[in-house]
Amino acid sequence: MGFRQYRSIDEGEFFVVGVDTSAGGLDYCAAQFLSVDNLDVPLVYHDASLATEMTPVIFNALEKIFDITRIPPVAAFERNNGGLFEMERLASLNRDSKFKVYQTRPAGNVNNEAPKMLGWNTTSASRPKMQADLKQAIDQKLLRIYDKETIEELFAFIIVQTSSAWKATAEQGAHDDLIMSLAISWQLQQTETRPSRSINKMIVNRNVNRKKTWIIG
Repeated sequence: MGFRQYRSIDEGEFFVVGVDTSAGGLDYCAAQFLSVDNLDVPLVYHDASLATEMTPVIFNALEKIFDITRIPPVAAFERNNGGLFEMERLASLNRDSKFKVYQTRPAGNVNNEAPKMLGWNTTSASRPKMQADLKQAIDQKLLRIYDKETIEELFAFIIVQTSSAWKATAEQGAHDDLIMSLAISWQLQQTETRPSRSINKMIVNRNVNRKKTWIIG
């Protein structure tokens, strides 16, 4: 497991990254690297590792993306399963400001002075919207997905009836890590804008070979 890459990364591309964290056991960590410019997902991270093990790997990938694109990507870890602590750790590693750590505003706060929280907050209110938006994007062929395992998870995603409502979830024995990380990425695609500030040339790695546009391999 680990990274799966399906095409090269181009200079000038803007990426958003949704990350679903694992607390261990049979769960997986997953991250979907979505290109806002091309509306596809050329890079996927998927591994049966702990969130603590995943963070430095995602950090290295985010820095490599910046070195290639020269555009800071935006990353959001889901706050559940230790994601909040790993989001804080990722922020502390971002000493060169090569990427943006996503912040969400608590529900109900509409003024600009409201405190923000690091990471993506998946709740009983936000989860249905995330899933519905992603389904619409796929149904309308707005998003290109190359990853076979992501597609297999989508086919194993079903609607079940709970005591109070209908809920979309993975069927028994299946996982939804790749779906939820993709749903986060799609939400970021709708809300995050390409950085308008000029890139500080001092933080661009001048030793990067601009022809090498693959994160892995």
